[in-house]
Amino acid sequence: MAASTSQAELFASLPSSSDAIVINDRCLVRTEDEHWAVIIGGVAVAHFHRDDRLAAAHAMVLLVEQALADQNDVARAFGCSTRTVRRYQRRYEQGGMVLLGRTAGYPRGRPRAPASDRLIGRLKAKGLSNCAIAQRLGVDEKAIRKRLRRLGWTSPKAKQQSLPFPGAGSDPNLSASAGGGSTAPSRDPDAAGTGSSGANDASAAPVAGSDPNLSAAASADDGADILSLTFDDDPADRRWDRLFAYLGFIDDAAPLFRDGAHVSGAGVLLALPALVGSGVFSAARQVYGSIGPAFYGLRTTVLALLLMALLRIKRPEALKEHSPPELGRLLGLDRAPEVKTLRRKLTRLAHLVGADQLGRLLAQRRVEARGEQVGFLYVDGHVRVYHGRRELPKTHVARMRLAMPATTDYWVNDQSGDPLFVVTAEANAGLVHMLPELLGRVRRLVGERRVTVVFDRGGWSPKLFAKLIGQGFDILTYRKGRSPKLPARAFSEHAGVFEGRKVKYQLADRGVALLKGRLRLRQVTRRKDGHQTPVLTSRRDLSAIEVAWRMFERWRQENFFKYMREEYLLDALVDYKIEADNAEREVPNPAWAAADAKVREARAELAVLQQRYGTAALSNPERQRPTTRGFKIAHGKLGRAIRAQAKQLEKLERRRGQIPRRIPVGERSSGEVIKLATERKHLTNILKMVAYQAESDLYRALAPHYRRNDDEGRTLVQTALAGAADLQVTDTELRVTLAPLSSRHRTAAIAALCQQLDATETTFPGTRLRLRYAMAEPAG
Repeated sequence: MAASTSQAELFASLPSSSDAIVINDRCLVRTEDEHWAVIIGGVAVAHFHRDDRLAAAHAMVLLVEQALADQNDVARAFGCSTRTVRRYQRRYEQGGMVLLGRTAGYPRGRPRAPASDRLIGRLKAKGLSNCAIAQRLGVDEKAIRKRLRRLGWTSPKAKQQSLPFPGAGSDPNLSASAGGGSTAPSRDPDAAGTGSSGANDASAAPVAGSDPNLSAAASADDGADILSLTFDDDPADRRWDRLFAYLGFIDDAAPLFRDGAHVSGAGVLLALPALVGSGVFSAARQVYGSIGPAFYGLRTTVLALLLMALLRIKRPEALKEHSPPELGRLLGLDRAPEVKTLRRKLTRLAHLVGADQLGRLLAQRRVEARGEQVGFLYVDGHVRVYHGRRELPKTHVARMRLAMPATTDYWVNDQSGDPLFVVTAEANAGLVHMLPELLGRVRRLVGERRVTVVFDRGGWSPKLFAKLIGQGFDILTYRKGRSPKLPARAFSEHAGVFEGRKVKYQLADRGVALLKGRLRLRQVTRRKDGHQTPVLTSRRDLSAIEVAWRMFERWRQENFFKYMREEYLLDALVDYKIEADNAEREVPNPAWAAADAKVREARAELAVLQQRYGTAALSNPERQRPTTRGFKIAHGKLGRAIRAQAKQLEKLERRRGQIPRRIPVGERSSGEVIKLATERKHLTNILKMVAYQAESDLYRALAPHYRRNDDEGRTLVQTALAGAADLQVTDTELRVTLAPLSSRHRTAAIAALCQQLDATETTFPGTRLRLRYAMAEPAG
C-alpha cells in the first residue's frame, strides 16, 4: 500500500473510462471497472489497476521502445504529455524498473546541473571554451567549470593516451587517428560520440580541365565532414564499435574498408563525387545534427539511402533480397542496415521534422553550382495515387483518366529537366493555388535574377499572370479555352538548332489582350497536321522558334516523372501513418451536387419536350390548323407537359440556390479528417532527387566521351553504377577499379569518366581516404 501511495505522488492520475482508447491501428487501451488492459493485435499484453502508476508507465515505455506506437499516440491515450513519456523512457534506460518507480521530485543528494551532462560534454568535445559554453547556456562560467570537474572531464590528448584498445592507429581507414584530435569515450555518450574535430578534405578545389558539373559539385560542400571514432581494426568484425554504440559512446560508426576483388555493386561508388558535391551530408548534419548514439548514424543512414536509390533498391523492404555483408562493404561496414533498422532511422528523422529545411539547403547549393540552368524553370504537379482504405481527397489522375484518392507533389525543375525542389500540396490544391507559394521559394533561391516559369494549362489564370509579371517573373504556358483559328497564310516555317538538335516549326506570331485589355501578352501559335497550338508568353525578346521550343520541352519534366516512377519508385508509400488535416478546409458540397444533377436532368427533359413542340410546329399542315390557337388546341397535352416541366425546373433551381456550394470538409466527413503523413515521404523524395541529380551529373560528364550519349548515356551510367569493382585500400586512398563493360567503346567512355572523377579529389564521407577510380583492362 505504501508503494502504491508513493507512485500516486509521482504520477498524474489517468482518466477513467469504460470505453476503449485507440492508440493506433494495432494498439488500444481498454478500461473495465478499475482496471486497464493494453491490447496489441487482439492480445492483452498488460493488465493493471488504474492506481498502479508504475505498471502504466512501464506499459507506455514498452509500446514506444518496441516501435508499436509513437510517443504522441501513447501520451494521448494515457492522458499525459509527450515529455512525460520521454522521461519514463530515460528513467527506464538508466535504471530499469527501480528508477521508473522512484518517488517524486529531484533525487536527494544529486547536485543540480546548470544544463544536461550530455549537452555540456558535446559542446566541450567540439572544442568550445568554458566561457563559450556558459554564454550559450546562459549560466556562469564557474558553474560550467564545476560541472566538468564533477564529470571528470579531461583533455582529448590525455584520453587518447589512456585508451586500453590496441591498434587504434594501425589501420589507414581509422578516421580517429587520421588527423589527430580525436576523443576517446567518456561517461557522457554524446560527448564521446562527436569524435574527431579534424576537417575532411572532401571539398578540395577541383583540378583545372575537369568537367564543370563535377567540379562545381565536388567543391560545393563547404562544411568539413566530421570524422568518426572507431575501436575496431578489423573491417569485417565491428563488435567493439557495436558495443560502444550500444553503450552510447558512438554516434556513427567510422567507415573501415578492406581489399576485395570483384565486389558486387561497388561501381556505385562512382557517384560519390557528385553526392558529396551536392552538399547532402553537410546539409543533413546542419539540419538534424545527430540521431543519437548509434552504430548506423546520420551519415551512414543518408549514404545508405542514396546508394540504395542508385542501385535501384527502391524501398527499404527490398533490402531483404540483398546480402547485408555485401552492401556493407560499400559503406565501409561489416553489414548494411536491414529493413527494420532503416525504417526506424527514417522514423526518427521524420520526428525531427527537418525535410523542408533540408530541401531548401540543397536547392540553394544546386543554384550556386548550376545557376545558369535556372533561367527557365518548369513547374508541374505529380499525382501519387493511393490504393489504401483511408478516406483521402480525390484528384484527377491524367495518366489514368480517373478521379482517385491521391496526393499531389509539385516539382520545380531547371531548364535541363533536373529537379530543384519539391513541395507537397495541401489537399491536392491546383497549380493556380500553388504557383505563388512555389515562386516565392524560387525568388528566395535565385534572388532578383530574371526567371521564366513554364507550366501547362493547369495554371491558367490571367489574373495570376498579371500578378506574377508584376512580381518580376516571366510566364510561358499554353492558352486555355477556345481561341480564334488563324488562317494558313499567317504561318511561316521557322528552323533552328537548340542543344545540338535541329527543330522546325510552322509558327504564327501575334499579340493578344486579356482582362479587357489590361494584360497584353505575346501568342506564338504552332500549326501541325491542321491542328493549332497557341502558346502565351510575356517574353518579347525571344525568337518565335525559341518560345515554341521552350514550351514543348516541358515534356522533359513529364519524362522525369515517368523515369522516377519506373526507376526510383517515386510513388511508393514509405509508411502508412496518417495526420490530422484541416477540418475547416472547404470542399464541394455533395448535397449541392445532387441538387444540381436533378436540375440538369429536368432541364434536359424540358429541352426534349420543347424540341418535340418545335418539330410539330414546323411540320404543322396549315390547311388543317391555319392559326396558332388551333395549333395550341391540337397540341394542348404537349403544351401542358412543357409548362409543368418548366415549373418543376424553376422549383429545383430555387431549392439548389438554398444549398451552399462548398462546405467545410469536417461536415462532409463522417470521421476524423485525415491525410497521409508527409514528412518521411518528403525526406525520401529529397534523397531520391539527390540521387537522380548525381546520376544526371555523371550523364553530362560522359557526353564528350560517348557518341551515343543522348540515346544510351543513362543506360551506360546505370550499368557502370551496378557493376562490380575491385577495392584496394592504402594509407591515403581507396582505389576503385571497375570491371570492363560489354564493349571496348563503352569501357573507354567509363575510363575517361574515371579520370574526370579523379580530378575532383573527393574523399569518402567520414574518412580521409581519397577516392581513386580506374577501369580494368579488357581480357585479351
